[in-house]
Amino acid sequence: MANVTNTKELTYWSTPQIKNQILELVKGRNVEGLKAKVEFYKNELAPYFAELSRRNPYGKVAEQVAIVTGVWMPIWSTIPFQDILPARIHEQSYQIFHNDGYYANIARYAPGHQSGFWQKFASRLPAYDLMVLQKYSVRDEQWDIKNVGIFQELRNREIPLTIDDADEWFTTTVESKFKEAAPNIDLRQELKLKHIDRNTVKRFEKAYLATSFLEHLYIDNDFRLVKSQREATQRPSYTIAVRRR
Repeated sequence: MANVTNTKELTYWSTPQIKNQILELVKGRNVEGLKAKVEFYKNELAPYFAELSRRNPYGKVAEQVAIVTGVWMPIWSTIPFQDILPARIHEQSYQIFHNDGYYANIARYAPGHQSGFWQKFASRLPAYDLMVLQKYSVRDEQWDIKNVGIFQELRNREIPLTIDDADEWFTTTVESKFKEAAPNIDLRQELKLKHIDRNTVKRFEKAYLATSFLEHLYIDNDFRLVKSQREATQRPSYTIAVRRR
């Protein structure tokens, strides 16, 4: 399929064609640095995003809530927060929405997994699983997002972080810590991270304490294009996510 960047030409493409072309374009590119990703979005992806946004079948946020429930895998993103920690395993990164108003971004980090040379030395080290827990609701016809906690676990890297494992961790955490919690949560008290250097914790803290903005440029049962922004002065970030089961 040709790489079409002319918005006028894209109007003649079917929606499945545009979605498939986006998936083809980003294949293998989620490991690139943030600067390269931002340029790639501007130079290659923006017309496809714009055309799909024009066709969004669920333009109202209230309609999107029922569609988004379930497990998604971010396959490409320009969100800086995702790679504050190095060595994220993209195939073990999930975004899970529950219908109780909570959702979680969960990822495994395993230093050395990218390199065959270092794997034999790193194989004895634990993996680091990180969960960013948030609440969502609809307010003034927009997604209202609030951070409520960051949680971490050291685990055996030889046992993959599956969807079932991630979902169970998410469910257990919400039930044990937030079902009876007061509505006003002190975010600074919830940000207690171990096994991370102080500079990295500060970077987490800056992102975590900000008020997030989220917009679905396009969403259907299996595919999402998400625009997000941590604060009004920040550059918008873009994420492509596909449903898992």
